[in-house]
Amino acid sequence: MATTTDQLETVEITKLNAIAAGTNKKVPRIVAAGLGGKLMGTSDLVKVTAEEITQDSLESLAEKDAREAAKYANKKHISEEPWTLETFFKKINWLNLVLVLGVPVVGLYSASSITPQLKTMVLAFVLYVFSGASITAGYHRLWAHKSYDAALPVRIFFAFFGAGSIEGSIKWWGHSHRVHHRYTDTPRDPYDARRGFWYSHMGWMLEKANPKNRARADISDLVADKVVVFQHKHYLLLMILSAYVTPTLIAGYFWGDWWGGYVYAGILKSFFIQQATFCVNSLAHWIGTQPFDDRRTPRDHVLTAFVTFGEGYHNFHHEFPSDYRNALKWYQYDPTKVIIYTLSKLGLAWNLKRFSQNAIEQGLLQQQQKKLDRQRQKLNWGSSVDELPVWTREEFNERAKKEGLIIISGIIHNVKHFIKEHPGGQALIRATLGKDATDAFSGAVYRHSNAAHNILATMRVAVVKDVNVNANTFDAQEQYMEKEKQN
Repeated sequence: MATTTDQLETVEITKLNAIAAGTNKKVPRIVAAGLGGKLMGTSDLVKVTAEEITQDSLESLAEKDAREAAKYANKKHISEEPWTLETFFKKINWLNLVLVLGVPVVGLYSASSITPQLKTMVLAFVLYVFSGASITAGYHRLWAHKSYDAALPVRIFFAFFGAGSIEGSIKWWGHSHRVHHRYTDTPRDPYDARRGFWYSHMGWMLEKANPKNRARADISDLVADKVVVFQHKHYLLLMILSAYVTPTLIAGYFWGDWWGGYVYAGILKSFFIQQATFCVNSLAHWIGTQPFDDRRTPRDHVLTAFVTFGEGYHNFHHEFPSDYRNALKWYQYDPTKVIIYTLSKLGLAWNLKRFSQNAIEQGLLQQQQKKLDRQRQKLNWGSSVDELPVWTREEFNERAKKEGLIIISGIIHNVKHFIKEHPGGQALIRATLGKDATDAFSGAVYRHSNAAHNILATMRVAVVKDVNVNANTFDAQEQYMEKEKQN
């Protein structure tokens, strides 16, 4: 952008969007072989330029709606059509429906006639932990957020058992998650929580996505990782080996429970780890508290943490996404944090990222202040001194006795309706009517409480002309008491 000598150079928004989307450089195109590529959504959702992203970001919603309405005036995408018997079959992503719901239903039906051995159930639990940790510590914190670096054996482990969760490749999963963080709670968010619990949990995968909400994020670091590239290219094979073949062979070869290994340690294990992961997109945006920011949907809740291997402190995560921890306190449940920390002690992980405690405390304090400010707005703190009319001494003297007025710190207060409520008795307050009671109120007679100062502020009616006014009567009291001590 051209500048003159008296101007500061401003950033080019389109250029920054290109950097964020990764379109500013040539990134190798890694294609999953065969059916594997179709398991991870449509490429139409990432076919977007930085210029298009910038235009959408800078124009008003009304302008965007008008532009999109004109573009799709004659032809709507199937996702925009209403749900009818005619459109139902066109709106569903049938391949994902089979994998996410169809196969588990078959597994649940088969489980009714298959009794697994205890060893098989232990195997199922171990593989459940392996797959779950591979998603949270691997897909999520290692690759999507680069919260730490890991040795090759660790990355291979996460890539293999992560494929067994049947949630897509690292490349696809990481890209979708980065887009989610970049566009949280917007139409471009792949699992936009504003569209309801079901949609953010599973619906977004079972419906065909609208290409007009396409978006992308820079994943050049992912495609530079040989483990990520290999897994993506051979995802279908690795998924079948990890999810089904491995548990079936282990249970069958070592203790003869072939069907138990296939159904319980294979199909059902993958189904339960899917549901646990999906809860990060739904449950973690639905229940809990928001100690760091309440402008978006992410929340913290111990229940979600238990379900998701420690990913339940989601409000913290969205504020500090590259921190390798989700839970800050030692007693909060976050096994993924423990796994990463343990790997670092074994020399298998390093560069564990942590946001400064100062930044974290700032976030907590700012959110607490926002809550206090909202509560404060609901209370009556009295009229601002700047809004009060100005009376002369003569006007005050003329109206004081009749209306029940006193002066404290240059402010005229109407105490008529409080005379009978005064804790110190009616006689005491009646003796101050029509007079300046600043010293008496500030400690010469009583050192009043916070409540007294707050109640007094709600009785303001005017200020005295040409008199020093102190709206903070509590501060004035403290100054008076300090002066008395010195005397």
